[in-house]
This record gives sequence, structure tokens and C-alpha cells, in this order.
Amino acid sequence: MGRGRAKAKQTKVARELKYSTHNTDFAALQRELSGKSAQNSHDEDDKYEDPYADEEDDDYRR
Repeated sequence: MGRGRAKAKQTKVARELKYSTHNTDFAALQRELSGKSAQNSHDEDDKYEDPYADEEDDDYRR
């Protein structure tokens, strides 16, 4: 037992998603689905590169 409260919350959330109106940005959706974005995701990854990745230390590769 004890599932009543969880089920009621799930029902409430589902009802809100079903009947609420959302402002959809179809242009942004189209860009996302086509794989074209305003920002290049590779540029973001560059600032988190491993500074030790280029070292040639074979002791850790065994």
C-alpha cells in the first residue's frame, strides 16, 4: 500500500503536462533537430581539456 500519494502526484503532473499550454519555439526546435546550433559544443569542451593528456607516460598505460 502507500502508493496513493505517489500515484496522485504522478496523475497531477501528467494532467498539467497534458492540458497546460506551452510557448514552443519552433525555430529552436528545428535547429536542435537538424543538428545546427548557434554555439559550437566543441568550443565548450575545449576549456575542460585534460592538461596532462599529451604527456607520454607509459607507467599509467599498463
